[in-house]
Amino acid sequence: QVQLVESGGGLVQPGGSLRLSCAASGSIFRINDMGWYRQAPGKERELVAHISSGGRTNYADSVKGRFTISRDNAKNTVYLQMNSLKPEDTAVYYCNAQINFIDYWGKGTLVTVSS
Repeated sequence: QVQLVESGGGLVQPGGSLRLSCAASGSIFRINDMGWYRQAPGKERELVAHISSGGRTNYADSVKGRFTISRDNAKNTVYLQMNSLKPEDTAVYYCNAQINFIDYWGKGTLVTVSS
């Protein structure tokens, strides 16, 4: 049974930083693409950042220059460093990964940006 578990969410003031982590566990033979998505209240889930198995990254325009995605293949973990946070970044953040050629999702971690 493969699982993705996110951590690192919480309440932060505008301009602050948070680092999200997502660890994959279980019977893992191969992890291809990994990414972070978010869903704000009343909105659809959207891609935040994506990283390929080779380390190629892409970002939503709204987070470029503020967020950085990275991965540690030895730990089967993907990270999202979020700086200069804005109230509009408030959302539940979900980890996604293609593991053994199957798409998996984490349960999400809430990020609230508010003063």
